[in-house]
Amino acid sequence: MSDRVRLLELLAESRRREKAQTIFYRHLAAEAEEVFDSVASERLNDLHADEQHQLSRLTARLIELDGVPADLRDVTAPTAALKGWESVAREREQDEVSWYERALQAPMDEATRGVLVEILDSERHHHAELRGKWMSA
Repeated sequence: MSDRVRLLELLAESRRREKAQTIFYRHLAAEAEEVFDSVASERLNDLHADEQHQLSRLTARLIELDGVPADLRDVTAPTAALKGWESVAREREQDEVSWYERALQAPMDEATRGVLVEILDSERHHHAELRGKWMSA
């Protein structure tokens, strides 16, 4: 398998992972809004926004490399209750940090590396602080 094919597969799997994260945080943010927990709602919506932005960046990079983005409607995420969400989220964010650290070991062009480094930095902040707004526009 060529390095290009491996890179396209890495980007495809990264997109699936980010889509699962967006679903996870969107569900929790909606639950926080239902119980009028404005603090949790803001944190979760900010995390959701970052994950959605990461998904968009990965999709754009895949297209720039002449890849075809997969339909992600089949992606699911485990449901989590608002009570205790932070421990589940922290585990999921640690998994994301580990994923991107491993991904960056693969051969890739500098533009793709730059996108993944930026996402990894954001994921590290998510893990440490469980807050969003780490992705640049």
